[in-house]
Amino acid sequence: MAVSGSNPGDIVLDAEAIEAVLGALVTQLDAYVFPEVAEKIQNDLEQRLEAGGYGDLTGGQQLADTLTAQLQQMSGDRNLRLHFSPAPLPHLEPDTAPDAAEIERQYQASRRRNFDFNKVERLPGNVGYIQLFSFEPPEFAGATLAAAMTLVAHTDALIFDLRHNQGGSPATVALLCSYLLPAHPPVHLNDLYWSETDETHQWWTVPYVPGQRYLDKPVFALTSPETFSAAEEFAYNLQVLKRGAVVGETTRGGANPGRGFRLHDHFWVFMPTGQAINPTTGRNWDGTGVVPTVKVPAETALDTAHLMALNHLLEAEPEGVARRELEETLPRVERSLQQKRQDLIANLGGPS
Repeated sequence: MAVSGSNPGDIVLDAEAIEAVLGALVTQLDAYVFPEVAEKIQNDLEQRLEAGGYGDLTGGQQLADTLTAQLQQMSGDRNLRLHFSPAPLPHLEPDTAPDAAEIERQYQASRRRNFDFNKVERLPGNVGYIQLFSFEPPEFAGATLAAAMTLVAHTDALIFDLRHNQGGSPATVALLCSYLLPAHPPVHLNDLYWSETDETHQWWTVPYVPGQRYLDKPVFALTSPETFSAAEEFAYNLQVLKRGAVVGETTRGGANPGRGFRLHDHFWVFMPTGQAINPTTGRNWDGTGVVPTVKVPAETALDTAHLMALNHLLEAEPEGVARRELEETLPRVERSLQQKRQDLIANLGGPS
């Protein structure tokens, strides 16, 4: 192998290197969560290799792109992907636990982002709003999560903004769901089945949460095509349990957890090694995404959910100050929503 003359960020592959990458890929596919699919892919790759089907590939990125397309076509799994690195990849044991220094580094980086609780506030009309960019592990984010839920405890409706949330810890999903559901009986939220060990990890609501639970009040989750993984599970849980409405656009569709496998000095593959199984539906959102209860462009999702909350609260016929605030807020949110709709329509035409 050598660095590509036309592209310094690539390498030139010889037949021996391609065979090594393909052989390692065939072996590692034994860890793929769907054994029948893995066997089909393995047979196809071996046949192509024997027939010289990759003889016209010379670049590292070209091989990664070609194999990724083939893997995804045969599996229907957009998470199955071969990656190319111009720089040699380190040798890391996937099951090696991080040491104390690495955990502290991760904690400090997460703390600086406020554990991705980006915004917590009371919107007009006494509607709570939590903008959450990820689900950091509960050992990092638990106290901040409890503080956020305490801040919105006295609101009459609650909006979780997951439009830019890329996922994270299922344990934190379970903790947050616990605030929204009664302490007893516990609620079975999700299962994660790991094919490598033939084990299933169940996730349930917990009987104790710091502060007040947020019960018997409307809850909304905002989604977009960026919403992914654990954030999708949170929205899916709310929807399946009929605890909240999902407002926005269909999510990205990544339900099955996985990890990376080093194949070669310059190639690694990511593959799902586990499968999420919702105990109520027996399915998950992988590939399809979570389909919103109310489908609107992501740009208008917040105003739409806010308006839904205000109308719901007005239906309860509140009196006094509460009613006046709702009646004053409603037309302002309606105007804001109308303006965002007009802006979207105007932008369809592109720049003038």
